Amino acid sequence: MDTGEAIADHVGVPTVVLFPTCLGDVVARQTVTDAELVLVRLGFDVRQARGATCCGQPAFNSGHDGPARAVARATLRALDDGTDDPILVPSGSCASMVRLHWREVFHKTDDADGALRIAKRVRELSSFLAEQSATIASLQPQLTARVGYHDSCHMLRELRIKEAPRDVLRAINGIELIELPSAERCCGFGGTFSGRYPEVSVAMADSKIQDMVDARIDLLVSADPGCLLQLGGRMSREGSPVRTLHLASVLAEALA
Repeated sequence: MDTGEAIADHVGVPTVVLFPTCLGDVVARQTVTDAELVLVRLGFDVRQARGATCCGQPAFNSGHDGPARAVARATLRALDDGTDDPILVPSGSCASMVRLHWREVFHKTDDADGALRIAKRVRELSSFLAEQSATIASLQPQLTARVGYHDSCHMLRELRIKEAPRDVLRAINGIELIELPSAERCCGFGGTFSGRYPEVSVAMADSKIQDMVDARIDLLVSADPGCLLQLGGRMSREGSPVRTLHLASVLAEALA
């Protein structure tokens, strides 16, 4: 295919930018791959955010604004590409950082305007997918499972996103969505929190895992890789048969 044909094929196709985040780059590459696969199936042209690394959240949450700014600057400049294409983030915590806190981190700096531009474009992935629920349903995704959903703290309390990921799960044929009593309770990860207070972190995870055992779910879903890393890792050590998957991976599997 020559260049002219390639351009013609993409005329009229909406474009989105996928920002993998640190965990997506390091430990959750499958989540990023699945997110891209799903978006392409839904009719979007997907551009990976090349050169974007960390949003600066770990340093920011520890009170180190300067280091957070230094880390996030490269990501800001990689994302500020001169387009209005939506920037999709498969992590509620990272989406919250960029959308809500970058304006504070970059206040009165040369990157202040860029931070505001990016904040307006950033969308947490599940909220974007929920807007495509009719298209998702038309593709007849199928996955038979009892599913519990975990709300991540930043996504629920800062971005105020609760129903969107559940709406996406309801669009999948065969899924029985089980509301967990502890769905809104913290998993204990909290980034650096889990390293500083490991005993408390493990106790918080174990409390949620017991709820999953009692609910007899097959699959735990979340839209935050950090939460899945925490809960999935703990369940693996305890020999639990419950699978943990990002929402994007559930949808990719259901569409396969």
